Amino acid sequence: MLTFSVSEEKNRWLRERMALLGVREEDLEESFVRSSGKGGQHVNKSSTCVRLRHIPTGIKVKCMTERSQSVNRFLARRELLEKIAVHLGQSTPRTLEQEKARRRKARRQRRSAGKYSDTNKDDKDKGP
Repeated sequence: MLTFSVSEEKNRWLRERMALLGVREEDLEESFVRSSGKGGQHVNKSSTCVRLRHIPTGIKVKCMTERSQSVNRFLARRELLEKIAVHLGQSTPRTLEQEKARRRKARRQRRSAGKYSDTNKDDKDKGP
């Protein structure tokens, strides 16, 4: 298993998560491309953007968040594992947070609708 320029704890988490989802390094097709955006000459000279493809499912991920190729390789794998988990129907921290935000928004809309529907009825009753 590869190790990346992140903490040993994060490397361990990645290995465990890959084993849990049944993803092997042999299932991944990895390529490197030059990034774009901020970074100046460093970005223009080095291939820090990482493209990952999970061959069995065909899910693709592209990561160019950091200036370090090793960190981008870790982040790409993390994002790929999340997409694979969603594909398999498992909940992820991101999907749980999205669901929580959706419920909050729906609750706010219900409260808002309740507030303003009463005032509109009063205005209609008063007349000119």
